Amino acid sequence: MILTVTLNAAIDKRYVVDGFQVGEVNRVRECAYTPGGKGLNVSKPAAIAGAEVTATGFVGGHAGHYIEDALKPFGIKSDFYHMEQESRSCINIWDEKNHVQTEFLEPGFTVSEEDFVRFEEHFSGLVRRADVIAMSGSVPGGLDGTAYQRLVKICRDAGKKVILDTSGKLLEMGIEAKPTMIKPNLDEIRMLTGKQCDHMEDMVEAAKVVHEKGVEIVAVSLGGEGSFVVCGDGIFRARVPKIDAVNTVGCGDSMIAGFALGLSEGLSVEETLRKASAISAAAALREETGFFVKEDMERILPQIEIEKIS
Repeated sequence: MILTVTLNAAIDKRYVVDGFQVGEVNRVRECAYTPGGKGLNVSKPAAIAGAEVTATGFVGGHAGHYIEDALKPFGIKSDFYHMEQESRSCINIWDEKNHVQTEFLEPGFTVSEEDFVRFEEHFSGLVRRADVIAMSGSVPGGLDGTAYQRLVKICRDAGKKVILDTSGKLLEMGIEAKPTMIKPNLDEIRMLTGKQCDHMEDMVEAAKVVHEKGVEIVAVSLGGEGSFVVCGDGIFRARVPKIDAVNTVGCGDSMIAGFALGLSEGLSVEETLRKASAISAAAALREETGFFVKEDMERILPQIEIEKIS
């Protein structure tokens, strides 16, 4: 079972309007509500690929129940810790006429230390049944940089593989607990190491520094140029074919889903990187975030080039 962790889940609301006007009544032409948060964007592609997936984290109120209900069509089991306050909404307004995007992000509820301790107890029980844990994204108010560090330690103490995908202080402190894998972008790898990373050689050296601190797999995304992995088996570079991308939001989360699948299936790092790259590319072909079609992935998979560069 793959266990995903979304500590700051939300309802993502997308409104399409023709000519957004500040201070005026705007008629919405199209609207869509989906469960949001980086961890849930990992849950969906993992489930589409056929994995047994359980989603946990914090949800609250009627909005929280909506998030859980919206995961059911994907076959995702919900096992969240429930708060009394409402889960937040993230509103995205797309102006079709001017091609401008405006976002409103609600702050959401605050999680107390008492609530987090109770969640840790809940989480520990779920970890025992999981093969791989993937934790992603931001955290609610009330939690500090140690939040993921504490959760990663629970996973490692249970002897489980854990992927951490976050940023800033959460990532910096999280890697002190030695997660199995992280997937930083270039800005994050610069933050972690202080290296400029202007050239491929510098990027690899920076990833090696993090790997030597105890992170088994360091996967660095290069956007349209693919990605590379530094691990105990060597350094691997993935190149993806050129595609007509429709929506690249959440492609990194889809890649995390691919890595979680590979780790849970016991695949080699090379084959795991190939699968993760194919799922990420397939997700870019679809408008819905965190969604892909298996036929797209199966068509792209043999086109992924994996090179061992060291």
